[in-house]
Amino acid sequence: MAKILNGKDLSQHVDSRTQQRAQDFQKQAGRAPRLDVILVGEDPASQVYVRNKVKRCGLVGIHSEEHLCASDITQEELLKIVMSLNEHPGVDGILVQLPLPGHINSSVILEAINPDKDVDGFHPANAGLLACGVPRFVPCTPRGCMHLIHEQHQKIEGLHAVVLGRSTIVGRPMAQLLLMADATVTIAHSRTTQLNDVCRMADILVVAVGREGFVGPDMIKPGATIIDVGINRIVENDRSFLRGDVLFDEVAPIAGAITPVPGGVGPMTIACLLENTVDAAMMRVLKTSVPKL
Repeated sequence: MAKILNGKDLSQHVDSRTQQRAQDFQKQAGRAPRLDVILVGEDPASQVYVRNKVKRCGLVGIHSEEHLCASDITQEELLKIVMSLNEHPGVDGILVQLPLPGHINSSVILEAINPDKDVDGFHPANAGLLACGVPRFVPCTPRGCMHLIHEQHQKIEGLHAVVLGRSTIVGRPMAQLLLMADATVTIAHSRTTQLNDVCRMADILVVAVGREGFVGPDMIKPGATIIDVGINRIVENDRSFLRGDVLFDEVAPIAGAITPVPGGVGPMTIACLLENTVDAAMMRVLKTSVPKL
């Protein structure tokens, strides 16, 4: 049976380190690091995500401010909020909770964020730095995945990693991080031929396709490390469940290590958002160097 890579436990360890760094920042800067979160509309899932992020900020000593906007806010009005936070000297990180309503162009909003405050790591400038191997902010989910992979592998060098999914939020930055760790990396996706064979070559398989139960035991190399990024809400008999992209019960007996859903990648995503926020505060205010991942 595979080792369970418990993101909940690991996130507490990461949070403890972040809390110490936040205290160090406060001693030098005279204030706590600050994260401002913008939420547009009343999507229940987004509200839960924001509430969890704000709660975790308080636990590690990061000051957080919420900006709750009506669902019919115009793109121009939302841009004004972003610009005001860009100019605010006490704001270290800006996070715009996705998805945004359909009448707002998400790319325009994300590109308006000051790259030095882009703690989600989605700005093209930060994506470009990561692609060049000199990251400033790494998207939080891939950064969390790397923490989990290192729980199983002290050295990734020379291992074959397959990333199933090519989104700019997870798949592509995940592949960049694995390349920086000297893995041999394959990016697979919906158009990949002989997909099962490609996945079976993986010593490390990162699955981020957004399809519940997409990966089964016939796609797993025995002993492989499986990182399941998928969070799919399933309703059965009037009850709601979260399930991953991997068939956990069928895959776990074959894998060497596997993340559960929930309790795997999810908690680590928030932990890395807090890491990025303290990084941003230290780099912008104290002029420290970019931290090593």
